[in-house]
Amino acid sequence: MKKLSEKIVYDGNWLAVRETKYQNDKGAELTWECVDRKRSTVGVIVLARLMPSKRFVLIKQYRPAIDSYIISFPAGLAFNDPAHALVELKEETGYTGQIIEVSPVLKTGASLVNDSARIVCVEVDENLPANQNPVQELEDAEDIQVFLVYRKDAKEFMLSQLEQGVHVASNLWYFFGMSDWC
Repeated sequence: MKKLSEKIVYDGNWLAVRETKYQNDKGAELTWECVDRKRSTVGVIVLARLMPSKRFVLIKQYRPAIDSYIISFPAGLAFNDPAHALVELKEETGYTGQIIEVSPVLKTGASLVNDSARIVCVEVDENLPANQNPVQELEDAEDIQVFLVYRKDAKEFMLSQLEQGVHVASNLWYFFGMSDWC
């Protein structure tokens, strides 16, 4: 593939839409439309687990792009700072924790958007006073409900949410929902 040209066809506050023309190996010209995130292209996906119960922290959040709710891991824009996972966890769920592991920068939706993210594993000590009755610190545009789910119950939980018309994030299904075959 050889890039021939590109132009911005929409330029907003947070996103831009780019049209790129390519030529494939057979000489055919192709056009692809892509979304570029303008302010932060490396976010965090927070895989938080309460200890000692080993329950995972999931959220149900309204997303305007799908005009619906979706079950997912807490996440957010991190400006390439994995430690921002703790900020997102606190804001979205009220929980505090410590980072256990951080993935390399991974692509999240390369067919359409230039987004990347790190998966940040966070351990939450549920016996700490701060985590006994966590209080969310939501922004005005956020509508988030927190769920604590045991791994063994996660697939059933996701299926019940789907039956209620709630969407499920693909990374969540991959982590909890696929069979042992995978």
